[in-house]
Amino acid sequence: MSEVARLVNQIERAVDGDAWHGDPVLTLLERVSFATAGATPATAAHSIRDIVRHMTAWTHEVRRRLNGEAAGEPPGGDWPPAAADGTSAWRAEVAAFRAANDALVADLRAFDDARLPEPITDKRHRNGKGVTRYVLLHGLVQHHAYHAGQIAILSKL
Repeated sequence: MSEVARLVNQIERAVDGDAWHGDPVLTLLERVSFATAGATPATAAHSIRDIVRHMTAWTHEVRRRLNGEAAGEPPGGDWPPAAADGTSAWRAEVAAFRAANDALVADLRAFDDARLPEPITDKRHRNGKGVTRYVLLHGLVQHHAYHAGQIAILSKL
């Protein structure tokens, strides 16, 4: 199995597969109502809806970087605001998360292992090179797992 195939496998497991850390993100979100998704407990900084939009934004940003664009904050921001309210808006946010990951996986399937050690352009790092594509993709899997844990806990409050 190629390294790209292994990375695709890890992304798919985190999003909608057999995740080692527990339920994958989409399984968790299937059980979350609009009311629960929008609730922000007093001790939490973000709601489940906020987290889903944040994860979607960063999945798009990883895809941009993977495809050669300079690193930066996602175009809509780190924590983009909701475009609308209600159950249909919530379902659209979940669908956008799935679509962002599907697009990234589609790009990755056409990617060559030889490109994984290449650095992405990131002027925030001293050498202007940033991290490698390999580290970037593993970082996204870790990001998904981290926020899956937050979603699991917030959905039980």
